Amino acid sequence: MKTHAIRIHAHGDASVMQWQEIDLPAPGPGEAQIRHRAVGLNFIDVYHRTGLYPLPKLPAVLGMEGAGVVEAIGEGVTEVKVGERVAYASGPPGSYAEARNLRADRLVSLPDNISDVQAAAMMLQGMTAEYLLRRTYAVKADDTILFHAAAGGVGLIACQWARHIGATVIGTVGNDDKAALARAHGCSHPIVYARENFVDRVRDITGGAGLPVVYDSVGKDTFMGSLDCLRPRGLMVSFGQSSGKVPPLDLGLLSAKGSLFITRPQLAGYATLRQDLVQSAKALFEVVASGAVRIEVNQTFPLRDAAEAHRALEARKTTGSTVLVV
Repeated sequence: MKTHAIRIHAHGDASVMQWQEIDLPAPGPGEAQIRHRAVGLNFIDVYHRTGLYPLPKLPAVLGMEGAGVVEAIGEGVTEVKVGERVAYASGPPGSYAEARNLRADRLVSLPDNISDVQAAAMMLQGMTAEYLLRRTYAVKADDTILFHAAAGGVGLIACQWARHIGATVIGTVGNDDKAALARAHGCSHPIVYARENFVDRVRDITGGAGLPVVYDSVGKDTFMGSLDCLRPRGLMVSFGQSSGKVPPLDLGLLSAKGSLFITRPQLAGYATLRQDLVQSAKALFEVVASGAVRIEVNQTFPLRDAAEAHRALEARKTTGSTVLVV
């Protein structure tokens, strides 16, 4: 069958994204065919487009996250059935399409109280917040943590979830409007990095004690400062690089700054097994259903206008989640 998708034939800026008709075969063994209703926008899509995270081959369809309805299943599929509402947040890329085939064991069923747009906005970002706060470092009620880009998609979910746990959240943001947004979502101490030194503010807030964990998706611009916010034996969680790639690190620096730990996690590593994927989604659905975490879609774009959405994301003009509507 024929469908339409956003493809790139070369790495580059948003202008390389093209809306094209493509062939979609019937789903193979172990696969399901999903008719998308909504597609999530995430910074990893920008990394794939620019080549920062190289794709296996070009041309390629971008996108890691989507929600829709199962239209067909291949041989041996037991995880989902035709007509079922499902969502996913995993590779390989290919969600920027009206329809696609995907391994059925990467899909999770959507409860009735989660809409397609909500699901597309929350799966990758929400499950990222889940593993960061509950598994990479198990945040406790008496912890104070630093979360960079607190007004972003992952940041707003993480601030709410950490507050629900009982932790105190310090967050960096780009301007006063984003500071107000982060505060409204559970960030007790928003720091506008354009005029405040976040390392100094963290020292003030903690009385010089430092933090048990820092969550940093910004990368180059914040990495070294993030290390200076940690207490001895603290954990640096570097899970993105929106400002650029972190330069090579002399491991001796971790010793000098207090026997620090560092990790570079990604969702795929925390959802390799289907049981981990299902449990992560279940935890996310539960906090959303309880009202502890609100999923706010602050921008929507037609899927065919995905290039415009990329430009807005890269210019830091977005807050919360952005969804491409099919």
